[in-house]
Amino acid sequence: MAAAEGDDYVDPVTLRAQARSQRKSLGRLSVLIRQSVRLVWASGRGLFVGLLVLQVAAALALAGQVLSVQAVLTAILELDEAAGATASLWTPVLLLAGLTAVTSIIGAVQGHMQRMLGELVARSMWDQVLDVSTGVGLSSFESPDFFNRLQRVQSNALSRPYQVTQGLIAMGGALAASIGVGAALVSISPLLLPLLLVGGLPVLLTSRRESRLEFDFSVAQTPVLRMRQYLTLVQTGRDEAKEIRAFHLADWLHGRFDAAYATYLGALGTHLRRRATLSAVGNLGSAIVLVLTLAALVWLILDGQVTVAGAGAAIVAIRMLASQVQALFAGVQRIFESGLFLEDLQGFLRLAEPAKEDSQGPEAPTGFGVVAADKVHFTYPGSDEPAVRGATVELRAGEVVAIVGENGSGKTTLAKILAGLYAPDEGAVRWDGTDIRAWSLASVRSRIAVIFQDFVRYALSAEDNIAIGDVSRPQDPDRLRASAQAAGAAGAIESLPDGYATPLSRLFAGGRDLSGGQWQRVAIARGYYRDAPFVILDEPSAALDPRAEYDLFASLRHTLEGRTALFISHRFSTVRSADRIYVMEAGSVVEHGTHDELMAAGGQYSELFKLQAAAYLNADQT
Repeated sequence: MAAAEGDDYVDPVTLRAQARSQRKSLGRLSVLIRQSVRLVWASGRGLFVGLLVLQVAAALALAGQVLSVQAVLTAILELDEAAGATASLWTPVLLLAGLTAVTSIIGAVQGHMQRMLGELVARSMWDQVLDVSTGVGLSSFESPDFFNRLQRVQSNALSRPYQVTQGLIAMGGALAASIGVGAALVSISPLLLPLLLVGGLPVLLTSRRESRLEFDFSVAQTPVLRMRQYLTLVQTGRDEAKEIRAFHLADWLHGRFDAAYATYLGALGTHLRRRATLSAVGNLGSAIVLVLTLAALVWLILDGQVTVAGAGAAIVAIRMLASQVQALFAGVQRIFESGLFLEDLQGFLRLAEPAKEDSQGPEAPTGFGVVAADKVHFTYPGSDEPAVRGATVELRAGEVVAIVGENGSGKTTLAKILAGLYAPDEGAVRWDGTDIRAWSLASVRSRIAVIFQDFVRYALSAEDNIAIGDVSRPQDPDRLRASAQAAGAAGAIESLPDGYATPLSRLFAGGRDLSGGQWQRVAIARGYYRDAPFVILDEPSAALDPRAEYDLFASLRHTLEGRTALFISHRFSTVRSADRIYVMEAGSVVEHGTHDELMAAGGQYSELFKLQAAAYLNADQT
């Protein structure tokens, strides 16, 4: 039975599945179209309505031009020496000229309005994308997939919502123009209209395949484009400039850039050839139908069914209508193509939904008696080995607690878990026995000040760099200067040309840069300015010499004024006065206690402390 039916047989189940898939695809597309229109409407409803009105006006003007051409040709054919006949010619000529001018003016105004509306939509989309990039969990930035999606959104999807609406506007205008010009053409000969409408189908069929090719190409080339962008930033960055010159990396990096660009151009050439082939096939089909339409017009003229004046008007109408039909189906293609990118965009925007949950829930208490990480485990995305393994630490209110260990022992990861920046895979962070996930995580983080080793050097004024520690309130100049004084940054800042108002970057006029140690103190002042009950200092003195670091830690209790502090360092001698010291190795807490207790235990802390002390003594002796 199946053999008799042949290889082309498709069973009913498959047909129903294909039909369901098409309905689902159309359903998703209709949702994306509605979302795009709402976005454009919210961004600039006045411009949106204005563009629709102009499209209708342009359509009416095109239809009027066709009828004016017929009137002009009729007047020319009937022209004689009589004054009345001459006057009858000037009327349609002036009307045709006026309609042509109106069409040109409408086109020019539309271009400016579309540019403005496009910028308004782009700003709105940037708002949403930035909300995602600043709101997603910190672990997202450990995943290459997140950066690939972010790159695609920045390169393509930001402009697509407006392109969908632009396609709809173009379709509406083309449809209105087609109706107007089609009505004029029907008045000349009803036979010509169906032929022209069929002419747009080949373009529609091939354009849908082109849209899928464009999306697939964008997805496939995202990693290559990211590498090319990175190599560009490396070769133009201020921080990288000194190393590029010191190691003579310019030619090598340029070679890597050229190789990445060549890879992209090769793939682009193949992609464009495939699109060009499909486009040529679609347009060839439309051209064949147009030739058949003109042939039909010639036959109608020879058969006497169309006058010479009607034939001239019909030629103009055919050319106009062919353009409008192609514009109509081009709008359909734009919507199909943009719809694929919009699905990708919507998936990216949904990443912010878990982040919104961080602001939900009751407010965290303003203080605590005990903060504890209770047997927490954490593994970075894409990694098989846990960065933190069953770590338990405890900090009582007002204590200064230190975590020490060699590089890669998990100190910083544990600090981020305690700060609520990473959610543990197992275990919990508790305040007075309550899991912090019971509260709004945003409110928990507002009670914590974190100074990271790799803090950000903002190209803003010195006062802004410190006040960034707490942007929930207007800047407090007294608190700002007190924080700078406590961190030891006041002297360096006050010596700048404009003091606290001086930009801390040479990127901008009047700006000055600071040394690494001075920047470190500004970052510490930023943490002090936050005035939080829990302060985490992750290698805050990496750019300071040992004496300066020791002085910083020694003054920590006085500076913090009773706040709870977690101090992370790889220099064991610095933290000897801490209330309690935790030693980490391979993600686990291997021992804890006071300095004296750990030294007496003779464990890893004692061994590493003596090794570091011996290294300093040997350095002094030499």
